[in-house]
Formats: sequence, structure tokens, C-alpha cells
Amino acid sequence: MTTLDLTPDELLTTTRTVRKRLDLQRPVPLELITECIEIALQAPSGSNRQDWHWLVITDEEKRRFIGEVYRTAVREYLGSAGSVTNQFTDDALRAPVQQRIGGSVAWLGEHMGEVPVLVIPCIRAPELPAGNQAGKWGSLLPAAWSYALAARARGLGTAWTTLHLEQEAAVAEALGLPPEIRQGVLLPTAYFTGETFRPAPRQPVAEVLHVNGW
Repeated sequence: MTTLDLTPDELLTTTRTVRKRLDLQRPVPLELITECIEIALQAPSGSNRQDWHWLVITDEEKRRFIGEVYRTAVREYLGSAGSVTNQFTDDALRAPVQQRIGGSVAWLGEHMGEVPVLVIPCIRAPELPAGNQAGKWGSLLPAAWSYALAARARGLGTAWTTLHLEQEAAVAEALGLPPEIRQGVLLPTAYFTGETFRPAPRQPVAEVLHVNGW
């Protein structure tokens, strides 16, 4: 498929979390999702194991089930101290942004089950170490982000979220996952409405850059 006319820097800086602008009515061809996953499989994998698996959920009943799990998780999250809306409340510049994000999180919580395609990248891991897990998740999450980038280049929007993992076992049972398969992230995927994506405000690099030590 023809991709959007984006430079690498434009692709990297305008692949945003899309919630309210996901088109819930327009079907997404499975072959387009498959194409994005093919791109994602070029991501690095520890020891070249390629232990990843990709669940693509289009069945209405299963999407509805995941949507209900997600709705509950979002309501609990937004009521918690760690919620996006409870961060930077004393910062006049950032507080309105946090509230706006909270509103879009709440919206997706009510509509996750209506998104035409739900993608859940997974990895085979019979056991997860109690200590450092970076090696294991580092063999999946770069591929998941590559999927999001590939989707953006093809006119699709995604939202990176892990809130459903509060009920990971219930979702795994509903989808028939073997016990050694771990879910990494949930990526609702749909065509997006409008085309005004731009880089988001971020901290100046000088505030987070450390050279040769802290």
C-alpha cells in the first residue's frame, strides 16, 4: 500500500496517541494490519529468538469483552492518585494538558470495544524474573512501537495502553492464550479523522541529558 509522504523525523515526531479521533465506523482491512506487523517483525529481538506473537482481534464479541475490561480499568485509573489528571496540578501550563488527556482517556475507556481492530503484541515467557525484565520486554516492545509507526505511515491511528493488564488473566482466558504467553500492550487501531498531528511539548533535552555520568 502507498504510505503517507512523511520524512523519518516527521513520522517519529507525529506518531501520537490517538483516542477521540479514531474512526469507529470505518473498517480496517486485515491485510493492512498484517502489513504493519510484517514491518514490526524487523525490530530487534534478544538472541534473535523472535518469541513474539500478535493477536489481532476483529470479532465483535471479543472486542466488546476487552472493551468492558478496559472500561473498568480506566475508571479505576482515573480515580487513582497516579491518574494523569492528578499530575502537575500546580503547574499552570501543564495542568490543562493533563486534564485534556484525562478526558480523552475517559472517552477511549467508554469506546475501546467499538474500535474496529485491537492488536495485542505478546511474548513467550514461561517465567518472568523477579529482577531485571528489560531483556525480555526489550524483545517485544520495540516491535510494538514499530507497528504503531507503520500504522501511522499508512493512515492508521493507534493508542499505546496497558491498563487492560490489570485483568490480563481474564483477557488471556477469553482469547485462549497458552499460560506461557504474556501480553505486552494493547494497541487499538483504526483510521483517524483529520490530519493535524504535530510534535508534542516535551522537556528541553538539556534537562534530561547526562553525558559520561549523572
